[in-house]
Amino acid sequence: MLKFMKTRLLAPVGVLCFFSCGEPARELPTVNEVKLDRYTGQWYEIARLPNSFEKNLKCVTATYSINDDGSIKVTNAGINTESGEREVANGKAKVPEPEAYPGRLKVTFFWPFSGDYYIIDLDEDYGWALVGSPDRDYLWILSRKKIISDDLKNQLLEKAAGLGFDTAALHFPEQDCNV
Repeated sequence: MLKFMKTRLLAPVGVLCFFSCGEPARELPTVNEVKLDRYTGQWYEIARLPNSFEKNLKCVTATYSINDDGSIKVTNAGINTESGEREVANGKAKVPEPEAYPGRLKVTFFWPFSGDYYIIDLDEDYGWALVGSPDRDYLWILSRKKIISDDLKNQLLEKAAGLGFDTAALHFPEQDCNV
């Protein structure tokens, strides 16, 4: 999912670490075509690698829309399992090199910092997406539906593992809310 940041006092520390910690990014293949008008809309988070900005969240969604300037509005939301409150983070994304790399986006929630959002695999009907970062620290399985088949889930897990992601560490958040 596009970077989902909670408004906490420690968030700036987490953001700085996100962009400066860890090993250098390795090559990560992305899809050759993304029709942004089809990618827009609401996605449900089926799975994610654990991260600080989504800790204790369930019923996580990402909603994308195209801004007048061609950038992408990002609205990530989820229900905190401890407080029961809905948390929302708004950001902006862009495709820096649309002709060469249409599946590579840069996402900003706290300017001037941005993160890599790579669309690794995408259903031809835009029903599901596999998204990650080239450093392999972030991975999401997104779907237009709250639940995907075990066959599809296993296919996406196998692809992610083959690309070097730690799929054993994935968290599968509940999608049992009416939001």
